[in-house]
Amino acid sequence: MPFVASLRTAKEAPIAVGTPGVGAFTIRVEVPERWDVALLSAAPTTSVSAVKRAALREVLPQADASEYVIKLRGFEVLDENISLENSGARNGSIFLLTHRRRRPVR
Repeated sequence: MPFVASLRTAKEAPIAVGTPGVGAFTIRVEVPERWDVALLSAAPTTSVSAVKRAALREVLPQADASEYVIKLRGFEVLDENISLENSGARNGSIFLLTHRRRRPVR
């Protein structure tokens, strides 16, 4: 298991996205608006949008996926239909899932 699997998450075991199988990536998706994270296990061929939807189901079940962007290494993944491996993700990568528009602080 990569280092991200040892960090704090709501659930200890990774949530499977699709059928991960042999060679699956264990990735961490952080949602700063909730100060929460989701630990996911997915095949390298899984689309980034599937990971995004799975993380939102775990952390913000009522959220609309179109209102959120997913970032890897600080850059937005513009084409969410590409696979994890084509996006540049590796086993142990950390994604950031945040609102598309900045929200005022109150």
